[in-house]
Amino acid sequence: MNVQLMTPQQIRVAGLAALTRELGLVGMIRFMQQFETGQGDYSSDRHQWLDKYTVDDIAKMVREKKGPHKISKRKK
Repeated sequence: MNVQLMTPQQIRVAGLAALTRELGLVGMIRFMQQFETGQGDYSSDRHQWLDKYTVDDIAKMVREKKGPHKISKRKK
């Protein structure tokens, strides 16, 4: 196999086959997921979701979600 003569598609196919052979299908997928860049701007999106809430608002929502149970403080 002369990689100098292979097309990018052929190199991708051979690379995925080698990863699958060495790591198994799940291992190959986990390896490939390390290089997923995602899309969008999470920081900007997060500000749109959260900037309208104060810490007190969030604490109130947590208390309402938990119901009548006390939120206990952890002992050191």
